Amino acid sequence: MEKERNGMKIRRWIWFGLWASSLVAISFYGGTISYGFFFGVTLLPLISLVYLLCVYARFKIYQEAGKQSMVTGQPMPYFFVLQNEDFFAYTGISVRMHSHFSCVEGLSQDIEYELLPGDKSVFETKLVCKYRGEYEIGVKEVVVTDFFRLFRLRHPVYGEIKAVVQPKVVQLSELISIVDLPTLTQKESRGSMEPDLLVRDYVEGDSLKQIHWKATAREQKLKVRVMIGKENQDIAIFCDTRRYSDKMRDFLPLENKILEAFLAVGFFFAVKEREFTAYYGQGGIVKHQVQGINDFDTFYHQVSQIAFGKEESPQDVFGQVMERGNLWENKVVFCVFHELDDVIMDGVERLTAEGVIVVIYVITDQPSEGYVRLGSLRKRIIVIPVEADLEGRL
Repeated sequence: MEKERNGMKIRRWIWFGLWASSLVAISFYGGTISYGFFFGVTLLPLISLVYLLCVYARFKIYQEAGKQSMVTGQPMPYFFVLQNEDFFAYTGISVRMHSHFSCVEGLSQDIEYELLPGDKSVFETKLVCKYRGEYEIGVKEVVVTDFFRLFRLRHPVYGEIKAVVQPKVVQLSELISIVDLPTLTQKESRGSMEPDLLVRDYVEGDSLKQIHWKATAREQKLKVRVMIGKENQDIAIFCDTRRYSDKMRDFLPLENKILEAFLAVGFFFAVKEREFTAYYGQGGIVKHQVQGINDFDTFYHQVSQIAFGKEESPQDVFGQVMERGNLWENKVVFCVFHELDDVIMDGVERLTAEGVIVVIYVITDQPSEGYVRLGSLRKRIIVIPVEADLEGRL
């Protein structure tokens, strides 16, 4: 593109040199040839510009995608047609695509099309959307260049295709963040198994979760349950739904990766028929109970509709979920955040102090060293770059 601009500037300077030379010839020599040369050079850009305007006003372009509802990374049929319905030839026609959030397979934007009268050029290929969201795809504008390559006009395409793109579900072969907790990947009976109702006197250091309040009230001293049944194996997943930027180039890739990680963890447990509970903010707390793969389609549909917003504070939503007691009885709590601060980390510390393992996925391109130093065995922090693959990282 830059090379073409430089070439056009050079041709304009050549034309200006010829025009100046024609003025010199008229001034010093006169005559029919000098005047003919002057008028020819003077009219050349005018003729080019008139031709360019005619092509600009008359050419036709049609485009269509196989579906307007797409899935991230899934190729979809796409074609566009350039057509000349006039009696004169078109030359120097090229197309520019929406390339920030989607790509068209096998199409070079450096190609220029020449169309004879009544001719058309058809391009059939595949289009891939990179990120979840709603945005324009396909041809963005048509660039028309005159035959002397002195001028160029950009024609926006009216009736652009707007795609609604759903997040993809990454199927993980292994969740490396909990590879040392094999019982979490095994199929269990529905619900968590409650400990047998045997009680003993409270001993300093016992978890407050195990206090048997009825026995305490009856005997007027702290009593705790004796854990002789299976350990609680519940799983919770929390997702950050805050919008961190006003620019689509910034927030679309980030939000796409956050939802990919959220869905990937959920799908990993769903295919293993492990029940989990998902939480996120959406003008309030949204809670989904997924008992297995049969519930995942409904969960996926709901997650696909998540609207990220600047008013969605992950600190507030995470705090509210904790205050309602929804996280304390879990074996592991998975969190997907973009940023960590003291408020979030304070809540995480409270969970780990009660024996809960917290796995935090931080979706960011910022250096990971500071986050990793905050981690521990029960507080596992994993930094994932925005454009990174999830396999082998979660």
